[in-house]
Amino acid sequence: MIADVNLFGMLFDVALVTALVALVALAILRRVLAALGAYRWVWHPALVDLGLFALLWFALAAAATRYQGVLVSLLG
Repeated sequence: MIADVNLFGMLFDVALVTALVALVALAILRRVLAALGAYRWVWHPALVDLGLFALLWFALAAAATRYQGVLVSLLG
């Protein structure tokens, strides 16, 4: 079953919602990594960012799939 999120009467696919949440989480994580100087230790920071985005998106999509019933009951 393809799940949708109802936001003010507009239906959005869960993949879009999880991608946006992963993008926000990546922006926060990038600031933390830059402040710690972690990007000095990698060869290509853009590839690290892409990999982190993919991991965050996968984790959020897996969590949304696993806890779909809980999310539906919370969002109504």
